[in-house]
Amino acid sequence: MPELPEVEIARRAIAPFLEGKRVIGVVAREVRLRIPVQAELIEELPGQMILRLERRAKYLLLRTNAGSVILHLGMSGKLNIVPAATPPAMHDHLDFILETGMTLRLTDPRRFGLALWTRGEPLDHPLLKDVGPEPLEDVFDGDYLFHKSRDRRVAVKQFVMDSHVVAGVGNIYASEVLFRAGILPAVRAGGISRNRYQRLADAIRDVLNGAIAQGERTLGDFQDGKGNPCYFPIKLDIYGRDGEPCHICGAIIQLTRQGGRATFCCKRCQR
Repeated sequence: MPELPEVEIARRAIAPFLEGKRVIGVVAREVRLRIPVQAELIEELPGQMILRLERRAKYLLLRTNAGSVILHLGMSGKLNIVPAATPPAMHDHLDFILETGMTLRLTDPRRFGLALWTRGEPLDHPLLKDVGPEPLEDVFDGDYLFHKSRDRRVAVKQFVMDSHVVAGVGNIYASEVLFRAGILPAVRAGGISRNRYQRLADAIRDVLNGAIAQGERTLGDFQDGKGNPCYFPIKLDIYGRDGEPCHICGAIIQLTRQGGRATFCCKRCQR
């Protein structure tokens, strides 16, 4: 699933093709996404100029004067910019055709993504209004996490993956940030000290910014028509490395499951 860094890189990659450009048509080949594509999207978006492409958590917000499109890539969704005449492949479900002769194309084999039209403020939409602070903004810090965690018995990994606590920390990066902060994923959230939460907040910011920096190196390829802006190679310290030696101490990285999700840790470096 694309996580916050991948969605941010997608935004940066496609924004130059969209902002200031007019949509002249919407083609929905398959409306049965996680939430069905509305007739209003198909009818009201054409003719509108895209003012800005923003990101909130793992959502992209395509703003126009008449309303906004809320995009989410689900488990397998991808966005790309292609010439409007490019024949669609099997899972190319939705096209936003631009006046420039290019098309923003949503590809989603599992159809867990969504594209919603809202005439109101998208940040007030039920999907977004209760989302926690952005982890890359100044309001997010160790004090915030400490106060939010009091009396919480849930494991800290589930705590930081809760979008009501902080926006956009998914399963892969949750393992990475807890390793960076030296905290075991199963530790109870309410039992972690303020100082350790500051280390965790710093780790979240550093890991996400580092992943975005890695992704930025692929933007040139996207501009040349290669690859896809939602997916890029990232260097991971612990996720997916079960049975391999820890880069720090050499102990064997262990795989467990929390809430049905794969979790990786080094029991020597994390406590």
